[in-house]
Amino acid sequence: QVQLVESGGGLVQTGGSLRLSCTASGLPFSRCDMAWFRQAPGKGREFVALIEWSDTNTYYADAVKGRFIISRDNTENTVYLQMGSLKPEDTGVYYCAADHGRGGGIAEPLTYDYWGQGTQVTVSS
Repeated sequence: QVQLVESGGGLVQTGGSLRLSCTASGLPFSRCDMAWFRQAPGKGREFVALIEWSDTNTYYADAVKGRFIISRDNTENTVYLQMGSLKPEDTGVYYCAADHGRGGGIAEPLTYDYWGQGTQVTVSS
């Protein structure tokens, strides 16, 4: 059974930082591209960042470029999202997702085979 479990969300003030973690089980983590998405109330799921299975390349949404860093530890089956200079518009539920070869655009949710349950991030102004 595949599980992706996010943690690290919370309430933070504008300009603050948070580090999200997503630990995977039941899938070949080291062979999966891993991504973070977020969803604000009343909006669709939005791509945030992706790290390739080989840890060679990373990709970011323009809205978070320069503020967020995605990384992974294949020995721990964990992907991280270090978030800095947080803004109220970063508020939402953050989900990690695994692409085990389904293919498709990296910003397209249908590309991903597995999803976590999400962790809430709230940035107060």
